[in-house]
Amino acid sequence: MSSKLARGVALVGAGMSKFGAFKGKSSRDLFVEAFVEMLESVDKGIDPKEINALYVGNYSSDLFEGQGHIAPIMASWTGLSPLPAVRVEDACASAGVAVREGILAVASGMYDVVVVGGVEKMTDLPIEKVTDTLATAADVQYEIPAGFTFPGFYAAMATSYMAAYGATPETFMKVGIKNHNNGAMNEKAQFGAKISTLMEARRQSAIKKGLPVPEWDSEMDFMHDDRANPIVAWPMRLYDCSPVSDGAAVVLLVSEDLAKKYTDHPIYVAGMGQASDGALHDRPVLNSIPSAKLAGEQAYRMAGITPQDIDFAEVHDCFTVAEVIASEDLGFFERGKGWIAAEEGVTSREGAKPINLSGGLKSKGHPVGASGVGQVVEVFKQLRGQAGPRQKPGQLRFGLTHNVGGTGQTCVVHIFERRD
Repeated sequence: MSSKLARGVALVGAGMSKFGAFKGKSSRDLFVEAFVEMLESVDKGIDPKEINALYVGNYSSDLFEGQGHIAPIMASWTGLSPLPAVRVEDACASAGVAVREGILAVASGMYDVVVVGGVEKMTDLPIEKVTDTLATAADVQYEIPAGFTFPGFYAAMATSYMAAYGATPETFMKVGIKNHNNGAMNEKAQFGAKISTLMEARRQSAIKKGLPVPEWDSEMDFMHDDRANPIVAWPMRLYDCSPVSDGAAVVLLVSEDLAKKYTDHPIYVAGMGQASDGALHDRPVLNSIPSAKLAGEQAYRMAGITPQDIDFAEVHDCFTVAEVIASEDLGFFERGKGWIAAEEGVTSREGAKPINLSGGLKSKGHPVGASGVGQVVEVFKQLRGQAGPRQKPGQLRFGLTHNVGGTGQTCVVHIFERRD
């Protein structure tokens, strides 16, 4: 496998809808919102007629909305017909893999200007149907008949990690608190509020209803409260789990030689990697995702850098334990030390290795087919100094995205670079 792209690729525009629950909106409505914002983000403007192709990450519009063949619909609604439009499905990594396919299309010379988007509309289904739909990303012959759902999978990974390295449920709670702190500064986040803000809202609601007022002295008191933060699958509680979400995100990729036509501050694709694995039940260990480690190694090799060179990362925290495991799989910390880094604040906005400045999937939301592109949008904004109140101070050069499908059957990693 070549360790370099055939030609350079740059990111020159990015946009996303708000993530959340939007009754009355379809995936096409959300996609158009993200597409329009992407067009407006291109500093020197772009004529949509210059676009050559569309790639759409989408996990299961078939089951969530009863709508298959979604890529040409998105092309039609964004005015891109009759361009080639391709849907990419790799579970929760669908959008990240779509980004990879778009990069490869431009790098190959087949296209010069490509739009890559991701979209999912999940909240129209009742939660039990959402659970059934997401379960199709697992091994339906071996794992689902045994009673596993995704909270159960990641709970098993968490208990394995705790037993091996000494982490506690409180470690994961602190990851959730950190990501809510970041998400509170993200106007597009589904849960754009600190845990302390949510606590106060619960207090005010109890007062208004004439109910006993909860007495929490700290955020950790709230996180330990079985009524406010119930156990879903021990040790994963409600606030350890990413929400059911609707949303879309879109980016514009161009050949490196055309980048300055669209902006004086392009963001370049420095490296990327993708790997696959079998189902969780067939792995020798549960507290690491081998595909993530391999994808990360490929991306670092292509970029010619090491994990220490990464200034910040957006990782796939579908559950809080997943962020801790990712921080080790990506080489930011030694095996078994990621939880200590999280507890010591190393991964906070002010820390040496910030993770999920956007709020992550936990706070920003997780419309599964859109999350990977949503991560790229955050990296684009951070590297260009356009992330508003959550902007990481200092000179940022390298940002990384890590998008996982299922329990790690798929993982794709991208490294982006600012050169000016």
